[in-house]
Amino acid sequence: MRFLVDANLPLSTAARIQACGHEAVDVRSVNMGAADDSVIANHARENGFCLLTRDKDFGDIRNYPPADYAGIIVMDLPDETVANDVLRILESFLSRKEWLDLLQGRLAIVQPGRVRFRPA
Repeated sequence: MRFLVDANLPLSTAARIQACGHEAVDVRSVNMGAADDSVIANHARENGFCLLTRDKDFGDIRNYPPADYAGIIVMDLPDETVANDVLRILESFLSRKEWLDLLQGRLAIVQPGRVRFRPA
């Protein structure tokens, strides 16, 4: 899979995704670290990336219809979650092929110990 990593995730996120066997691009590495959500969303959509973020605005399917994307993952974690825990939870999600198979055109809300999918 191909992931676009939003700037609100640890800098090491793309490397961790790549270590799991996937392609990953961090928005900060393509000069979009401070870009508006709509610019990031357009880049993900136009380039076939699954968008990975902690920004709950991307969970609004009226503004970001999942069917338009290769997937949207919103990591809904407590604000005090440290980088190592964010990466551990993400890696746990990525290790489940059945979840990755469900992503195309869907929204996944990833919480500690729980994943919810919104249909297209």
